[in-house]
Amino acid sequence: MADVAAAPAPAHVAPEPHLRRDVSVWGSFMWGFADVGADIYAALGIVIAATMGAAPLAFAAAGLVYVMIGLAYTELASAYPMAGGGQYFVSRGLGDLAGFIAGSALLLDYTIDIALFATFSAGYLNFFFPAIQHFKMTLGPFANVNPLWAGETAILIVGLAWVNLIGVRESSLLNEVLGAFGLVAEAGLIIVGLIFAWKPELLVQQWVHQFPTIHQFMYGSSLAIISYVGLESISQAAQETRRPATVIPRTSIGLIGSVFLFAVFFSITALGILPWQAYAADVGDSVALFGSRLPFIGGFAGPLAAILGALVLLISANTGVMGSSRLAYSMSRLGLASEWLRGVHPRYRTPTRTIIIFSGIGLLEAMLAFLTPSAVDALANMYAFGATLGYTLVFVALIALRLRDPYTPRPYRVPGNVPWRWRGTVVQVPLIGVLGLIGVLFTLTEVVLTHAIGRIAGPAWLIVCFIYYVAYRRRRGLPVAGSVDHHWEAQQRAILKDAEEHDLLEQYEIALTQRDRDLAKEHARG
Repeated sequence: MADVAAAPAPAHVAPEPHLRRDVSVWGSFMWGFADVGADIYAALGIVIAATMGAAPLAFAAAGLVYVMIGLAYTELASAYPMAGGGQYFVSRGLGDLAGFIAGSALLLDYTIDIALFATFSAGYLNFFFPAIQHFKMTLGPFANVNPLWAGETAILIVGLAWVNLIGVRESSLLNEVLGAFGLVAEAGLIIVGLIFAWKPELLVQQWVHQFPTIHQFMYGSSLAIISYVGLESISQAAQETRRPATVIPRTSIGLIGSVFLFAVFFSITALGILPWQAYAADVGDSVALFGSRLPFIGGFAGPLAAILGALVLLISANTGVMGSSRLAYSMSRLGLASEWLRGVHPRYRTPTRTIIIFSGIGLLEAMLAFLTPSAVDALANMYAFGATLGYTLVFVALIALRLRDPYTPRPYRVPGNVPWRWRGTVVQVPLIGVLGLIGVLFTLTEVVLTHAIGRIAGPAWLIVCFIYYVAYRRRRGLPVAGSVDHHWEAQQRAILKDAEEHDLLEQYEIALTQRDRDLAKEHARG
């Protein structure tokens, strides 16, 4: 970094216990697919209610931006397989302050992820217990509170925190088993629906005569894109993934296709079976409603969809616990947050403190949401701001790292690159990074214009986090606006060695040696 402060050596260079690499190819894929399933079960009804006959277009438009986001994450996570995901990439490319802002935005999303999807999971379970679903009472100034639903949500969050405390192998296994069942069942629902129940004329009629306003479409499409968060989860687990340079590109590309196809085809099939008003009236279990209307299998497809929804939403909440804890762990290692957060359990080798803290924040957010007229609406509205801001900074970091660090081997590069000479070195500028930045900035604008709670709660969270950052950095004697020297090259060597990517390590050493020779020649001529 160009902005280096004279400060004590940052704590991340000291020897310490490290996270174990226990996430396989299938486990890496399922960390991301957890959020694909959650998108369908949590967002399908909400997006259809907002965009009416144009729901497939909303999912497709959001999906195109997500494809570019996914390609950027694939390159960055395979080149820098460290816990932290987008926050780590931004810190490395843009500096400490930008990295902290990105990390804070993503932490907001992960804690909301825990709260929102645990709430939805409990809601789908209540498909079988309608008395719980409709139980309401008044608690002081708060009317229509459902303490039973809130209690179910709290139990699920506490249980997920316990699973993550045991270790990522067990936590990943939970995703793999439940995710495999969800993948097959969701594909089955779409296939049966398209073959036996789909009416193309119903879809066309809604497209032609029940198109949303611009405001409605902006609101719905922004809800759709914030549901596409699976690849951030894969990058969070990169430091615990075996042979990440090989595994991450393979699983990420597969996940990008899964995300796009499931989201678009579910919306196309749904609007060809029932009118959009039916889903708008029942957003809490829209996929169960979809399944119950299928011929031949409707009698058990509805309950099956409810069970599947509860499971898939549970593993998405589990992804939120895992992601927030690893993100805070990374921020601590980079000197952006207290070293206390970096504590690793001596037996399970998991970041115990961050798991407890951020699961607790997610639990608190869920309980507060149940004091509002609609817990689901309150949490969904808070979910948008952090994701779009975080994605914006990740695209900037992708471009910046191409310029600042052309020496790190990139097992995967986003397609569409233009050579450009930068400070005496020819670098490849990613056009998809530029287009993706424009797309996600447009989505961020949609969020600010259409999400009332998000545009208030999101900046408020960032302000509180920034106050903590200023206090922490000043107490440590570190610059607030500048960056400390993180010894990125030494850290990259350690990353590749720990990941057993020996070929990439050799390529990296050769590139650095050639750079040093070129600099020595320039110095001799000067």
